[in-house]
Amino acid sequence: MSDILHRKGNGGIEGLSHLTFVVRDIEAMGRILTEVLGAERVYASGEETFSLSPEAFFVAGGLWIAVMQGTGPIARSYTHVAFKLSEDQFDRAEARLRRLGLEIRPPRPRVAGEGHSLYFYDHDNHLFELHTGTLDARLARYDRGRP
Repeated sequence: MSDILHRKGNGGIEGLSHLTFVVRDIEAMGRILTEVLGAERVYASGEETFSLSPEAFFVAGGLWIAVMQGTGPIARSYTHVAFKLSEDQFDRAEARLRRLGLEIRPPRPRVAGEGHSLYFYDHDNHLFELHTGTLDARLARYDRGRP
């Protein structure tokens, strides 16, 4: 398997454009993005909005993350976004999450070779994962388990 994530599709999407999270408090989400993910704030609308509501844009790991003011998810679910994290950043990320007082969930059961994960909720019930594994490693590990 040679880096399955870099394979080209057949005229489909080129990649991920951006993620948008609707939150009650843009500043609280901004602290999560900058302090935990190392994001940089590149725009804040203030009172002048060009979209549906006040918003801010961040860039983390080359990914555009939009945060809009509004009402987030009412209920929690396992639907989540997983961000890639290196093994050497794992403990530091957990310490930052704890400093922000965010709820860290126990990881799901894993088989050896899947990598490590931190699952946490933001203040609006969005579930995030910080994950050290790769798709190639997971597929290789799962393939070893087949008869």
